[in-house]
Amino acid sequence: MNIYKNIELAKKAGKTLIAQLIDPDFIRDFDHLVDCNSRAEKSGVDFFFLGGSLITQARGWDPVKALKEISSIPVVLFPSSPAHTNLNADAILFLSLISGRNPEYLIGSHVEAAPLLRNSELEILPTGYALVSCGKTTTAEYVSNSMPIPYEKPEIAAATALAGEMLGMKMIYLDGGSGAEKTVSPQMVATVKSWISVPLIVGGGIRTVEDAEALSHAGADVLVIGNGAEERPEFITEMCQKMK
Repeated sequence: MNIYKNIELAKKAGKTLIAQLIDPDFIRDFDHLVDCNSRAEKSGVDFFFLGGSLITQARGWDPVKALKEISSIPVVLFPSSPAHTNLNADAILFLSLISGRNPEYLIGSHVEAAPLLRNSELEILPTGYALVSCGKTTTAEYVSNSMPIPYEKPEIAAATALAGEMLGMKMIYLDGGSGAEKTVSPQMVATVKSWISVPLIVGGGIRTVEDAEALSHAGADVLVIGNGAEERPEFITEMCQKMK
């Protein structure tokens, strides 16, 4: 499967895709992973994004490999460091933190990962990643040691996204971060969408169907659901039924 091509086709058709974010630290055991996958497949989730800002749990089994064995849903890595690269996945978001000025997350970690990725079969998805301040300080903000884009400054987000596209990023990802108190504003999404031509991913703080609909109508091509599905598993089903 060519994941980027599918995202582009959905974008042209005006269809918003759904990615469920699975943080390995929140997977209790294999049965929990099976339950997550079963609900996602029945709901029509398009992708799994797998990763987290700070993975602390060591386990005796590989959640990526396990997902590939039980699921028909493509698995896309959402890594915060080269150590989280897993060749069992289908693709990897090759994230450059364009909202910050920390060279490690702009290019440093990418240099470390590139030789491994060069010899892999992973689909590489160059993505301009922009953190947006959506309430409290998130793990992503703290770990990356970078300042997020102010919530009320959609033009800064748009200029940042445009610069990412001009640098060759194939997608832009606006993220409020794990545990965000609110979503990226629909106004910011609409402004960024009007400035760029590449697909736009939006995540963080999406906990209601109304949140999802507002961001979709504003121009999000892919919505990423993380904490919303962890806090209330039936939310992913409700949202997919409404959106699709």
